[in-house]
Amino acid sequence: MKNMKIQYSTKEVCSKFDVTKTTLFKWEKEGKLNKVQKDWRGWRLFSDENINEIRDIIQKKIKENV
Repeated sequence: MKNMKIQYSTKEVCSKFDVTKTTLFKWEKEGKLNKVQKDWRGWRLFSDENINEIRDIIQKKIKENV
């Protein structure tokens, strides 16, 4: 079986983490997310690695606010 990477759309990621697409794009611009892929239309496709990075960013922000 091939190594298939699961990819998530911006909408799916926003729903999963309850963040706005503006926030995701900001994190990408700041270099907090590595290698966000884009499809043929230029739409972002987030990998499992990106999902873990987003989870880490959110957990860090929660810890900072405690």
